[in-house]
Order: sequence, then structure tokens, then C-alpha cells
Amino acid sequence: MPTAENAPLNALLGLWRSSGQTLDIPSVRIIGTDEYTWFPGEHFLLHRVDVRFGGEHVEALEMIGPYDPATGGYPMRAFDNRGVLSEMTAAVDAEGVWTFTGPDTRATLRIAESVMAARWERLVRGEWTHWMDMSFSRA
Repeated sequence: MPTAENAPLNALLGLWRSSGQTLDIPSVRIIGTDEYTWFPGEHFLLHRVDVRFGGEHVEALEMIGPYDPATGGYPMRAFDNRGVLSEMTAAVDAEGVWTFTGPDTRATLRIAESVMAARWERLVRGEWTHWMDMSFSRA
């Protein structure tokens, strides 16, 4: 059983079919899976990503948590098959809406029982710009 502070991460658990597209011109389609499982001890949530991002196969492993009372969020560290390391912070509000914030990207994630929807933005010339939309359904 995760700590009370980590319990909100349970909403993400499971295998999700993921799909979406960027708003770039031309648009890039994304399709694949996202899987969330507890790492033994339930201090960290493991997030495995296996998607096609346009013509590129992207795999990533992310560790989320544990809850940081100093920031009120969950640190996130992701490593992918291209050699990229990225860091973000996740936070959830009283309505269950998640925000993921990094230095140049951020997302808002809404979770229902068997679906999730995310709106991603990226920093372009100092302004946050809508970048892509993703949807997820339980596999």
C-alpha cells in the first residue's frame, strides 16, 4: 500500500492505449501504450512508454515520486531510447486534475474511470503554445 501522500498516483495505474497528434504543420500522429505500475515498496510509480511518434519508435521509462511536501508535488524523471533525460514535477488538485511541469513543456491531464485526456504545451519564444493532445483508454 502506498503512503497516503503517494495514494493519488493510484489513479494512473494500469495499461493504457495512447493516441494523439501534435498541432505542428505537418501534424505528427502518436500511437502506442503507457503502463503505470508500482515499483516494489510503492514509493515510486514506474511509467513505461512505448509509442510511435510519427515514424519514430520511442520507448521511455519514467519514475514518479515520492511526494515532496516542500513542493507539493511528485518529481518525475524520464529516460528514453534516444538517450534523453527529462525532469518534470507532477501535481494534482482537489478535483483530480493533474499538471506536469518541466522547464519547456507542461501538460494538463484529466482522468476518468477508464479514459484520460492530456493537453500538452511547450515554451516557444517565451510563450506557452498548445503543442499536442493525447487520449488514453484502459487496455
